[in-house]
Amino acid sequence: MKTDRSELYHREKRLAYLMLLPTFLLVILLVIIPLLANFWISFKPIELGDLRPPKLVLKEYLRKVKNIGDTGTLEYRYRNSSVKFNLKEVVFADEVPIGLTIIESAELCKLPNNNQIKCDLGDLPPRKSGKLKFKVLANENWNESLSNPRSTLQTVNYVSTNILTSFDFTFKNYSKVFSATEFWNVLKVSILYTVFGTAGAMILGLFAAQILQKSFPTRPLIRGLLLFPYVAPVIAVAFSWLVLFNPFSGAINALLIQMGISDQPVNFFGQRNIEIGFFGISFSFPLALTMVILFEIWRYFPLSFLFILARMQSISSEIYEAAEMDGASPIQQFRFLSLPHIAGILAVLFLLRFIWTFNKFDDIFLLTGGNAGTRTLTVNVYEQAFAISNLGAGSAVAVVIFGFLLLFSIVFIRFSPRDNDQ
Repeated sequence: MKTDRSELYHREKRLAYLMLLPTFLLVILLVIIPLLANFWISFKPIELGDLRPPKLVLKEYLRKVKNIGDTGTLEYRYRNSSVKFNLKEVVFADEVPIGLTIIESAELCKLPNNNQIKCDLGDLPPRKSGKLKFKVLANENWNESLSNPRSTLQTVNYVSTNILTSFDFTFKNYSKVFSATEFWNVLKVSILYTVFGTAGAMILGLFAAQILQKSFPTRPLIRGLLLFPYVAPVIAVAFSWLVLFNPFSGAINALLIQMGISDQPVNFFGQRNIEIGFFGISFSFPLALTMVILFEIWRYFPLSFLFILARMQSISSEIYEAAEMDGASPIQQFRFLSLPHIAGILAVLFLLRFIWTFNKFDDIFLLTGGNAGTRTLTVNVYEQAFAISNLGAGSAVAVVIFGFLLLFSIVFIRFSPRDNDQ
């Protein structure tokens, strides 16, 4: 009997692993392989143009031959497509078009027989190009419609370097990233944007969940309206904010001027800092960064609201009734009853929102393009990899982001609070 149970256990275990196999394969294909590829590229001195391996571009032309007995030129034009790497031991062969007789061969080329051309070009430096010309005669087999020189199949052999698959590695990408004067400032902006954006979205979501927990008329409608910022397309809401805060035609600037708060229009998304006086003390306030943080809070607080509200509604109402009978105020009920029960979901939300916000690119790029002091590490990845075509440096910045988030996640999970369900 014991043996049968053990055998059944192993069968169920194998079946469970077999059912999980598609999930494991998807994780490997969609997560692990791209991650390893990014690590690989980060140690390569590679640019966007290097993604295409070097090759020999070869084109064939026939000139001044129209009828039988005409003499003309069979011309081959060649070029090394790479701008950085040599092509070594370049040799190509081709068949002589039907109806042509070669009467004078090009330099570097041989004629193994009357119907074949073989040329040894040696080593070609980057961007090297040239021409090979053969003097030909149209014999009695010549037919202009059939004797197309490009109809013959060319054979090309050479040795090239593919930097993407080679085993040449370098630390120059990381050296360039960390030695850049703006890196630490970009990291600071990324942390400020992430921390304040995540905390603000969670606080606003907690506040909304606390209000909408109790039943009242039109509550379903208000819940639906609160989801609008999160479900609306990001390009639509970002454009709406740009129009609303436009320094020339925006409604916000018009209100500020009419109310006498501001003497002139404020470029909310284009001005790095603004001087603010408070009780005789003036200080520089990061305006554009604050605006993108406010956009982040407004757009993503509905997600926190949904998670927190679902958790709060799972708490038994009896404990609140008992606390109210004991004279506990609403603030005391929230502090000693609600908060311990939602601590776990708040921790999970903060971790997820921190990771998502730190990796956020589209919001900042649509609002400011990373200008006016809003450049984050993700914007830096885009600029390095695509704006200046330094794919290796862009991958190095992405690896830095991964390392930072991995370290933060480990520390946060180690010390994060848990729900109190007892």
